[in-house]
Amino acid sequence: MALPRRQRVAAYAVIVRDERILLCKLAPWITPTEQWTLPGGGLDHGEDPRDAVIREISEETGLDAFVGEQARVYSAHQARVRRDGRRSDYHALRIVYDAWVAPDAPQPRVVEVDGSTVATAWHPLADVLDGTIPTVPLVQQALADWAPYRMQRVGAYALVTRGDPRDGDVLLVRFSAKGFHTGSWSLPGGGIDHGERPANALVREVEEECGMTPDVGELLLVHDEHFSGTAPSGRYEDFHAVALVFAARIDADAVPKVVEVDGTTDLVEWVPRREITDGSRPVLDVVHAALQAGERRRV
Repeated sequence: MALPRRQRVAAYAVIVRDERILLCKLAPWITPTEQWTLPGGGLDHGEDPRDAVIREISEETGLDAFVGEQARVYSAHQARVRRDGRRSDYHALRIVYDAWVAPDAPQPRVVEVDGSTVATAWHPLADVLDGTIPTVPLVQQALADWAPYRMQRVGAYALVTRGDPRDGDVLLVRFSAKGFHTGSWSLPGGGIDHGERPANALVREVEEECGMTPDVGELLLVHDEHFSGTAPSGRYEDFHAVALVFAARIDADAVPKVVEVDGTTDLVEWVPRREITDGSRPVLDVVHAALQAGERRRV
């Protein structure tokens, strides 16, 4: 006799943060051996897939997730033993999204009682890829197609100095826990909004980060940096930063202070240049490049 047919549509998410992936451990009634899968589950009748995956992530991990627009679809067709012991001709359609949670999200915990998930945890991505963590085939399929979200950002930044050009102070800002490169120092500035003139963006950013209004001078250099990491949103990104660095002037007696609350800057200071050159102050490469460009400009 032909087996009864059953088709199921489910939505899942790949959630990666700081080289770790969020997975859910399947209940023993689904698999007698330890198996981990992506957070997600079946769609209710009439439910949007994105709404379904957000709901399932909340039930299985206790976390509020943000889900991207793009998805990949995987199909699995096999004979399967149902929970009641009956066999079926089973066809599963799995919609897999890229998703992320806030950087300050709590530790995951299973909320739904008596569901298909008995545990949830962040696992090293390398351990999942090499099979150290036992997973269902969907995890490896999804990771083979997954790549960090590609983000390119153009920003305007200021090289502001005071005192001796070769041994004076440089105005720098420190990245907070909400930004890339937490604890490192860089030039004041930030992203250019759509349609915004770079010089206007620079004035706005310096006012937010330093509480001072700069006089913007000439463009010193265009600097870029390419890296991957967890963005302030919590999304894991393949990030390309393009920085337009301008010479700028600010009153040497001005006392800088951070104006924007809960942003990516938590401190601003006039930093002695020797702390930059001797490495005692951790700074990004763009600071060294800007200082070199400033020296070439004076020659």
